[in-house]
Amino acid sequence: MAERVTAVQMRSISKSFSGVRVLQDVDFNVVAGEVHALAGGNGAGKSTLMKILQGVYQLDSGEVEISGKKTVLNSIHDAKAAGIGMVFQEFSLVPALTVAQNIFLGVEPMNRGLINDSESVRRAEKIFEEMEVVVDPRATIADLGTAYWQLTEIAKALAQDATVLIMDEPTASLARHEAEALFELVDRLKKRGISIIYISHRMDEVYRIADRITVLRDGRWLFTKALTEVTPEEIVEGIVGKKIEGQLAYQARNTATSDGAPVLEVEGLTAGDRVRDVTFSVHAGEIVGLAGLMGSGRTELTRVLFGIDRPNGGSISIRGKKTNIGNPRDAMKAGIALIPEDRREQGLILDHSVRENLLLPLLDRVKRGPFLNQAAGRMLSSSLLERFAVKTSHPDKPVRLLSGGNQQKVVLAKWLGTDPDILILDEPTAGVDIGTKSEILATIRAIADEGKAVIVISSEYPELLAISDRILILKAGSISAELDRAEIPDEEYLQLAVQGV
Repeated sequence: MAERVTAVQMRSISKSFSGVRVLQDVDFNVVAGEVHALAGGNGAGKSTLMKILQGVYQLDSGEVEISGKKTVLNSIHDAKAAGIGMVFQEFSLVPALTVAQNIFLGVEPMNRGLINDSESVRRAEKIFEEMEVVVDPRATIADLGTAYWQLTEIAKALAQDATVLIMDEPTASLARHEAEALFELVDRLKKRGISIIYISHRMDEVYRIADRITVLRDGRWLFTKALTEVTPEEIVEGIVGKKIEGQLAYQARNTATSDGAPVLEVEGLTAGDRVRDVTFSVHAGEIVGLAGLMGSGRTELTRVLFGIDRPNGGSISIRGKKTNIGNPRDAMKAGIALIPEDRREQGLILDHSVRENLLLPLLDRVKRGPFLNQAAGRMLSSSLLERFAVKTSHPDKPVRLLSGGNQQKVVLAKWLGTDPDILILDEPTAGVDIGTKSEILATIRAIADEGKAVIVISSEYPELLAISDRILILKAGSISAELDRAEIPDEEYLQLAVQGV
């Protein structure tokens, strides 16, 4: 690496917000044609460091060099002009526009004062040809799958002459074959000399794709090493500051019981063409995992169970009694809680405070007549923050300013605060670090141990295998197989079952 050109050099970067030090003398560099992984726990400072490189935040002290030249990044426009591109985890595209229109949004080619769409299409075709992928520039983004959104984000950055791409959890919404196609594209971009800063909590991806890794902890640089010189265990220990023993391995549990009526019983549930004649049950103390490819109907099933979508047929019974769930309020009254797939869009009101988000489903518990009892609300929110170890400088802080893992903890805390009988979790650890992941998995086990019925959707099979007592495999909206955890010897077996092999 030392013989290659340094694309970005960040030295002694420090940053504080409202007197709270977020970064302290952090060094980071990436060389041309390298994939450099950036890892760290929630609140480690990796997002802040990258936002400084993007020009979103301005550093308090330190310096940035790009291609050997000291560079001041006062805005995202400065960063773009310096060749810094960002591929967002939560997409920045406009669904109603075409692929080409999104790529050149704000920098459209013009012809006699009018936007030249045909030139946008021509340029987009050339970019995709260089990327060696097939995407129709004329297609409307809303009509395309997630993998095409990701490719469009990358093309958008390349169209602005980016020589350094920041990828934030780029596979979070991709199926496995789509993720592998992305890795192959990254390999091609490397060969063109493009540098990639790859933010991911998935160790298998990091070892598959990265040359080096930098780990931050508590706002400080911990180490930078070649992946050939560090083990996954050393990385994890660096991220969390301790060894994670057993949390991601299956732990046999004796709390699940099949005696008596199930807590939840679903019979022939149908909703459009995405949920088709689904029948299953969940008993007290049991964790049932839902596995399937994207589009298999996993999320759609949970939406029907929580009353977001109405069923066309079938029935839902809770503790042996048929229950009509016409909306989420009905679901909550029936003792069902849903941790949604997208915490930012579906689980939180980002501009509201941490306390306000925590109390939203719990307002009945802090009422004094027609008014809210502010003291009771402060006590309840403080107890939830402590119980779920949410890191925040103040509960009145907007929840959007929390790290991804702490945002997820807020979503968990507010719904578990309702003391549900049935807990449904859709991708509960997406985009969180290994330490927070282990905490969330331990929380799920603890909830089941209390006698709750738990349903978990996860695209990460090791995680699903670690906590599930049974796994239901969905395909085209129907349950194609039901497996006891004892029947599944390894991840490959589950992968083949999901693929229908």
